[in-house]
Amino acid sequence: MKPVAILLISFLLVSNYGVMAQTQGVAYTAVGKGVATTFVTDYHCLGINSSALGFGTGYDKKFTAGSTEFNLGFYSDSLSADKLKDLYKAIRKDMKDDASDPADWATQRQYAIEYMNSGITMDFSFNWLGFAFQAEKFGGIAFNISENYNWYSKLGQNATDLLFNGRASSYFDSLTVVFGTDTSTILNSGNLPNDTLAAAINGTASVPLNISSLTNGSEIRFAWNRHYNFGYGRKIFGSDSTFALYGGIGGRFIQSMAMFNLESDGTNFYIYSSFSPNYDIDYGAIASSNLSNFTTTGAIPKPVGTGFGVDLSASAVFFGKLKVAAAVNNIGSVTYTRNVYSVQDTLVASMDLAGMENFNLTNSIYNFLEDGGLLQLVGEEEYKINNAATYRLGASLELGDMIRLGLDVVGPFDSGNPGSLTNPVISFGGDFKPIGWLQLSAGYLGGGLYKHNIPIGVNFILGGGTYEFGISSRDVLSFFLDDSNSISTAFGFARVRF
Repeated sequence: MKPVAILLISFLLVSNYGVMAQTQGVAYTAVGKGVATTFVTDYHCLGINSSALGFGTGYDKKFTAGSTEFNLGFYSDSLSADKLKDLYKAIRKDMKDDASDPADWATQRQYAIEYMNSGITMDFSFNWLGFAFQAEKFGGIAFNISENYNWYSKLGQNATDLLFNGRASSYFDSLTVVFGTDTSTILNSGNLPNDTLAAAINGTASVPLNISSLTNGSEIRFAWNRHYNFGYGRKIFGSDSTFALYGGIGGRFIQSMAMFNLESDGTNFYIYSSFSPNYDIDYGAIASSNLSNFTTTGAIPKPVGTGFGVDLSASAVFFGKLKVAAAVNNIGSVTYTRNVYSVQDTLVASMDLAGMENFNLTNSIYNFLEDGGLLQLVGEEEYKINNAATYRLGASLELGDMIRLGLDVVGPFDSGNPGSLTNPVISFGGDFKPIGWLQLSAGYLGGGLYKHNIPIGVNFILGGGTYEFGISSRDVLSFFLDDSNSISTAFGFARVRF
């Protein structure tokens, strides 16, 4: 099986478990609370609230460094946590190149169809390296490098049939089959034996439909980006004991290794793609005439697009206990200049490719893009796509030295941008430190793509903040309820302050 996302190999193999624009980034400590805007500090502020860099580390330390922080989540509003776990296992197995059991696959084909018909979000974030310096007079400056993989898909019935069954789809009324040296065309009656279907090399429709009709009701948003984040924040004026105002600015340089952008709703229809050559997509003859054709591979996939994002934020502190903040993050765009393709809305008369072989619905991109698949591609010089920017409003209150409570609202800056939150996410939560080295967190979040999630986390803080590690989940309900709609985990074990 071709590796649909090389990034997943490193991510999925380090986790026992498995949303577009998920709201806590790589800050695993914030994942367990569900709130982040006024809670994060050091490089965890980046992409959330850069003005919080002015707050200091919260310990008698000025430098913070960290690595190997990981955040993974699967979410669907119509699939149970058990089915999402099955999907995660299938993707993980596929990335390890383990052969699927044909008998087991035959018994679970209906599950695969459910996965394609359901709205499913997958997000993975990994912090390669983060660093921050924070001092009272200077303020705070931070930098980190993070990997971000986001997938959302929901397919209509016709698209599911075509991608899942390939050339043997019921859409094609005749099949070209090869037995030995004998090639013939037979009627696709819908009840052909498996050995006949296995001998098919092409499916043909006598009354073909346009690709816009066949994909109607379908949407796929996929991006694999590497972010080089930076930010600066400091106190502008005032005293924390009465009133103080903080400001922050940040941004990122973005390298993108893959993008797929499909919308087909009866009114709008477009498909654009750009993939690193490491995906090994066979575009066929169209590649030789595409001005953006790019074939260089490497151990580290080459980017196919670059761009930027800008962050602006402000925070206020009242009486040393109450914090409020507002931020707008990731305003900008990515321009793709390598292996860029669009799609003509042409008739789909035939298809050569086979259908899917396991649950890994991300492999559907091959049936879309490869030569002999569904689409008639058009080479493009470039394609520009706006970032899924967000706005944030947050507040938190310290109740003594042990308890902090907070509220967050995170919404789309422009919901029309691909990958944006559909609606604002509202969350509240906090943390509790019963003893100096232990921090427990919990909360609630809903809205956007979420129904009702209960995040929870535990963080260990040793040596007066010198070393920190912990684990959290975006939804503890998945461990106890069969009908929960998400699975997630986030952890970090290499954060130090000095």
